[in-house]
Amino acid sequence: MKNRIKIDIVSDVVCPWCIVGYKRLEKAINDLGLQDSIDIEWQPFQLNPYVGEDGENLFNHIMKKYGNTREDNVRMRENLTGFGEELGFVFQFFDEMKTYNTQNVHQLLDYAKTRNSQHDLAMRLFSAYFTEKQDISSRDVLASQLKAVGLNVAEGMAHLDDDIARERVEQDQSYWRELGVSSVPTIVFNRESAVSGAQPVEVLTQILSELHARR
Repeated sequence: MKNRIKIDIVSDVVCPWCIVGYKRLEKAINDLGLQDSIDIEWQPFQLNPYVGEDGENLFNHIMKKYGNTREDNVRMRENLTGFGEELGFVFQFFDEMKTYNTQNVHQLLDYAKTRNSQHDLAMRLFSAYFTEKQDISSRDVLASQLKAVGLNVAEGMAHLDDDIARERVEQDQSYWRELGVSSVPTIVFNRESAVSGAQPVEVLTQILSELHARR
């Protein structure tokens, strides 16, 4: 049997470019008919580890972090909404939208990985945050996302209070940072090469085509 293509996606579910980047990757995979030849694993990267429990207004956060104006942010949201429409993903930005500390989100994705449901949960969380306007820092919301993808809610929520799981996620984040990952999404192919940012479908198609030819 030919070798499969392993793809690690270093991301955070509060990063809009991460879901755009994934959806472009998904289109490239589908266009090439490689759905049955790819293994995807989502890797943790906290964009905003210092945000408090109540979150922070996203407009204010972006302006403070990157020096953008409100007009810049409005244009970016319009662009992202358009990219989402092209790719079948709905962004529902709103003025009161917050960004959150996502340590618990990454711990749930770590749990879901052990149950072969990581990808399904990642997709569910992106939709909960960007499409359904949900507070993904809320344990009640996180529990509902576990239930939505058929995972054991009690088992998954217990994972949030597991010190070993927390340490493992922190070690995973450190691993990718030490490899030089400083922005998301970063898409890593077979642990050999990587691209950062939401690359165009054409770029991802070329990379996948070359990897497929080498299998």
